[in-house]
Amino acid sequence: MDKYIGKRLDGRYEIREVIGVGGMAYVYKAYDTIDDRTVAVKILKDEFLANEEFTRRFKNESKAIAILSHPNIVKVFDVSFGDRIQYIVMEFIDGITLKEYIDQQQDIRWKEAVHFTVQILRALQHAHDKGIVHRDIKPQNIMLLADGTIKVTDFGIARFARSDIRLTSATEKAIGSVHYISPEQARGEITDEKADIYSVGVMLYEMLSGKLPFEADNAVSVAIMQMQTEPENLHEINPDIPDGLEEITVKAMQKDPAKRYQSAAEMLYDIDEFKRNPSIHFAYKYFVDETPTRFVEAITRVKGADGAEDNVSEAGDEYDEDEGEHKSTPVIPILAAIAGAFVLVGLLFAGIVFMLKIFGEKPTEEVEVQNFIGMNYADVVNNKEYLDKFSFDSNFVNSETVPEGEIIEQEPRAPTKIKLKKAVKLTISKGPQMITIPDVRKNEHKDVVEQRLVNSNFKVQFIQKSSEEVEVDFVIKILPSSGEQLAKGSTVQVFVSTGKTPVPDEKVPNIVLTNIETAKETILQNNFIVGKTVYINHNSYPRDTVISQNPAKDTMLAPGSAIDITVASGFKDFDLVVPMPNTTTPLDMIVYIDGKHAAKFDNNNFVPINTAILKLTETKGQYDVLIKLRKHTATGSEGFNDYVRYTVYSNEQYSEITFGPQYNEVSGATSSTTSNTTSTSITTTTSTTVYN
Repeated sequence: MDKYIGKRLDGRYEIREVIGVGGMAYVYKAYDTIDDRTVAVKILKDEFLANEEFTRRFKNESKAIAILSHPNIVKVFDVSFGDRIQYIVMEFIDGITLKEYIDQQQDIRWKEAVHFTVQILRALQHAHDKGIVHRDIKPQNIMLLADGTIKVTDFGIARFARSDIRLTSATEKAIGSVHYISPEQARGEITDEKADIYSVGVMLYEMLSGKLPFEADNAVSVAIMQMQTEPENLHEINPDIPDGLEEITVKAMQKDPAKRYQSAAEMLYDIDEFKRNPSIHFAYKYFVDETPTRFVEAITRVKGADGAEDNVSEAGDEYDEDEGEHKSTPVIPILAAIAGAFVLVGLLFAGIVFMLKIFGEKPTEEVEVQNFIGMNYADVVNNKEYLDKFSFDSNFVNSETVPEGEIIEQEPRAPTKIKLKKAVKLTISKGPQMITIPDVRKNEHKDVVEQRLVNSNFKVQFIQKSSEEVEVDFVIKILPSSGEQLAKGSTVQVFVSTGKTPVPDEKVPNIVLTNIETAKETILQNNFIVGKTVYINHNSYPRDTVISQNPAKDTMLAPGSAIDITVASGFKDFDLVVPMPNTTTPLDMIVYIDGKHAAKFDNNNFVPINTAILKLTETKGQYDVLIKLRKHTATGSEGFNDYVRYTVYSNEQYSEITFGPQYNEVSGATSSTTSNTTSTSITTTTSTTVYN
């Protein structure tokens, strides 16, 4: 089993399942316990933690995505770069890769291919505007949602183009997927935005034709084909592809970066023109003879009506075949007339300029309109170069497909020439129409909530979740919350209760004959709670000993259930009657409890008696009572000898051991005599504190 599944990263991200495996990382589906949402967690493989190149790429990806904010680029929520684990937390995309979709469909309808390509180009234009070149654009890194939305992922080998330029390209590695990399990438040269354009062209080719443009037995052969071989004409594979779309694809795949589209916005412009008129021809010409055109070819005349062809020599003389001689053309007079005309025009122009100066007027300069479509509006209107040439009329409109702030349309279009400082009308997206999420309250039925959200032009995604408070099929909460603004057509997540989570029963542990504190700890460790605790006097068990439980051990019980226990409160106080020797000799006595001195009676305090009664209180259970005696003398020099030993179990159960006679009188000791009626009471208190 995967070592991360079931674990919680940084106390927040619960790893649920593996959803992807890449060259340097695993991708997991996880649950964010703080923000209450499903996320994707990309974890760098352990074998690469010490690899500087892979950790650099991994950190590069997080930096790249973190500065991007576009509906067609996966969002990043959190990053962690520790010594033992490195991961990136991203939005969870519930869809399939574009590669999987291509494999399923074999070939894709050209309208659908255009729809996907437009979204990819918009994402790339945003990244390129931020100075980031993806460098690994391929269908495997494009996620496709059920509604047709595209998400560009995996910026693992992205490069910050504006900060990573080097003077030499010889050392740059050719990284990326070989079937989609540009020729300059295959050669290991410095790559810029145009490398991503080439990869988009390859993907568009694959979608339209159902196959890759270059395939071979090994990656090296494919890379060589990327640099040297022209792909098969799309029309030969699929005659239904419009000519204009094929021209767009071919231009994007030009091996010379200078002949490619120079930006994603430029390619978007042509696609937009194609969408307006699918029968358009861009008249892009490639693979032509670029040697200088010969003069004789340039002046060849078109055949006349009689089929004869005029023959013109390179000297400019017309040759008359009938006469067999050259006829001289009056070239000099004609040239003189032309020269005179130029002089006249020049004088007129000079006169006009002079008149304009007299009246203080200047000729109006004309400038060529640039293509602003796809650019960020703020970048355009804050650019001094543009402001020196044009003024701008701005019109903001809602758009479901174009990101906020991006220019959708302009009038006039490039490359029209207009007068200096004349207004260019720009239509700018203000993003999708924002709608307030209607009021939805906890404990409303899911069908009622769904209808309310649909009526407000939102999509609904139900998420099943157990709840101890909300009944089945009733709403727990929604995300985003009621009152928040969300784009029209966006999805609102509705968390619906599946009821209480059924928890499997567990075995009840055995706590009988354990101490009360140990018993309580055992109950809690096994996911149960301590129920009723009843103390009773019992002669057979020490104080605080559990003597019964309910339910009994090994009973299957739901976690959180209560276990009742019965506890012994200790032995009752009782008297231990000790028969004394039948003697008239004064005796001294010492009592030991569990080897500790408990009491001593001597110096005439202890006289010959019939019995000695030991009052035992608060006893801790089984213990040892040893009684020693000696003959009482004035000097007390005679030593004590063991007289009797008891092992006490309770006030009703104890055993007696009588030692051998030390005195002739002692051997006749009995529990009662007729010659002695005297007795004494000796109170000996033993507690669990003193005699443990």
